[in-house]
Amino acid sequence: MKQGVFALFAVVALALSACSPVQRYHGYAPDDTQLAEIEVGQDTRETVAEKIGRPGVSGVMEGGDWYYVQSDWIEQGWRAPVEQRREVVAISFDSRDRVSNVERFGLEDGQVVALSRRVTESGPRGQSVLRQILGNLGQFNPAQMLGN
Repeated sequence: MKQGVFALFAVVALALSACSPVQRYHGYAPDDTQLAEIEVGQDTRETVAEKIGRPGVSGVMEGGDWYYVQSDWIEQGWRAPVEQRREVVAISFDSRDRVSNVERFGLEDGQVVALSRRVTESGPRGQSVLRQILGNLGQFNPAQMLGN
């Protein structure tokens, strides 16, 4: 009888612990304090790399802009993970490889929202940040990988 009560208690405790939320953090985006160290028009790719590190994502063209992407998720039990926050920091470089723009974007209701912007009036050159980052997702063809 005591073993049955103990087993039931263990199952209930395990079930309750499975419901507690688990936070997961993916990627890295420098905070405003770190970004304040970057001087537009002065810093180069190398000095940016020394100050805040190299990004996980860069523009599709050689010598393109740098993108730091961070997202925070909460997993609770059997439910699908829910994204709580996403930030994209875009650092643009001019033809001399000097920083020309520093921007931070957030994702709210499926729209890219500029959280902070310094120096230039326009956004990143060419396509939007998310379009550059996510543009190739639907174009993957496994046959090309196999040489067919």
